[in-house]
Amino acid sequence: MSSENENVVWHGHTVTFEERCQLKQQQPVILWFTGLSGSGKSTIANAVESKLLENQRHSYLLDGDNVRHGLNRDLGFSDHERVENIRRIGEVAKLFVDSGTIVLTAFISPFVADREQVRAMVGPGQFVEVFVDTPLAVCEQRDPKGLYKKARAGEIKHFTGIDSAYEPPLAPEVHLQTEYLSVAECADKVVAYLLEKGYLQ
Repeated sequence: MSSENENVVWHGHTVTFEERCQLKQQQPVILWFTGLSGSGKSTIANAVESKLLENQRHSYLLDGDNVRHGLNRDLGFSDHERVENIRRIGEVAKLFVDSGTIVLTAFISPFVADREQVRAMVGPGQFVEVFVDTPLAVCEQRDPKGLYKKARAGEIKHFTGIDSAYEPPLAPEVHLQTEYLSVAECADKVVAYLLEKGYLQ
């Protein structure tokens, strides 16, 4: 039996990856912000993107909630659906990298294997894991969307940190301990890493 994809052939680009990078004067990378709900992922990622814009860098932020309004609106929050959610985001992020863009992703992405799968999709040095390390108690205290309260009351099932596991990064490239750092300090730390490693030419 023939495969559904056997007649799908990859079409090459006339404009090369190297030419896109040269035009943008940067090395594209996925900045993968991971952490519990309420840890500050989106807030910090937004601050980083603002700093990149100030430095005339080409970037785009993929936010977990925003993507679930469109591309992933058919997915729920079971473990299986979370895996598919991250797989799709990884494929989108890979396209942004190929365009020469610095792409920031703010997703809980609770499983180590899923984050490593995205790392494997791109080339060496094109995936930077940013662990937004905020204790569960602090996230619950913040609870900006009231989700922890609902999860504790049993109104939300499969909620990360409550009745669904979160596997912290084993060796993140950037470790942000938000108990001790402000949003601005966290953003500065991420940008400093990009400068140090030569992503911003």
